[in-house]
Amino acid sequence: MSTSSIADRMGRAKRGVGVSGTGRQGGPRKNKSLRAKTWTYIIFTAPALILLLLINLYPVIYAAYQSLRNGTLIDAGDFVGFANYVNTLVAGNMTPAFWQAALFTLIFTLVGVFGSWAVGLVLALLLRTRIPARGLFKVLLLLPWIVPVVVSAFSWNWLVATPQSPFPMLAQALGLGNVLFLADPTLAKVTVCVFKVWISFPFMMMMMSSALAAVDNNVYEAAKVDGAGSWQVFREITLPLISRSTYISWILMTIFCVNDFPTIFLLTGGGPVGSTTSLVVLAYRTVFQDFQVGPGVAIAFMTTVVLIVVSVVLYRQIRKASIE
Repeated sequence: MSTSSIADRMGRAKRGVGVSGTGRQGGPRKNKSLRAKTWTYIIFTAPALILLLLINLYPVIYAAYQSLRNGTLIDAGDFVGFANYVNTLVAGNMTPAFWQAALFTLIFTLVGVFGSWAVGLVLALLLRTRIPARGLFKVLLLLPWIVPVVVSAFSWNWLVATPQSPFPMLAQALGLGNVLFLADPTLAKVTVCVFKVWISFPFMMMMMSSALAAVDNNVYEAAKVDGAGSWQVFREITLPLISRSTYISWILMTIFCVNDFPTIFLLTGGGPVGSTTSLVVLAYRTVFQDFQVGPGVAIAFMTTVVLIVVSVVLYRQIRKASIE
């Protein structure tokens, strides 16, 4: 074999070309094909992305613009900077109402998230056992979530709103006196929070049921062999294994609770004396009843910022759970 032939083959090997003349050819072609596909995806998705930005981004920008002015629904008014935020938070006529609404929103969200999660998890664990008519039982448990909130709110009003309603009459029969669940500020808060748990636990039950279905039964069998008790299995195995789905459900339910307008507005209208007014209801009243667009939009923006912070914190917990 000649020296030139050996050198030629060595050169082919360095270039990744086989002896027969075929090898790693077409690398540039592959890159060109990949770039062509990328541009194709961009071209086809660009109209949808532009439309999405126009539908969502423009209202947000315009709302931010309105929060810095003292206008109405018709007139944008004069530019006042961050005065609407300052007057709402620390030094304005709306400050007491804002902090009262913020406190109730916090209570409403905590009860709504953890109350519905606890009920949903218990029912999801119950549905894993062999109970009669489990399918029918599961369908019935979904009804509070399936039924429109208008119907549910009307039903609860019928149950508790007047002295002739079933629950006040039952309380009076038990010797508790004339209990008006929606006229007393404390009882109204309790009623709204319980109602939120009632209409939300089916969602949590479905989330927890899907998370529990993904857990391998061999893990529980191994724990039983090792002598672990029921509470220990629940605490050391079940909760860690469903933690990712739990954090996701908490994020979603937090957003649902903070932004829940119909539940409160249909049941109590924010009363009595503003005791059940949440931030979203306060923002609605400020904009559409008091016609103070700037302060109302400022309240909505501050609520959004808090939601983003809570979502980021819980999302980090989801990443930790995924890594572990």
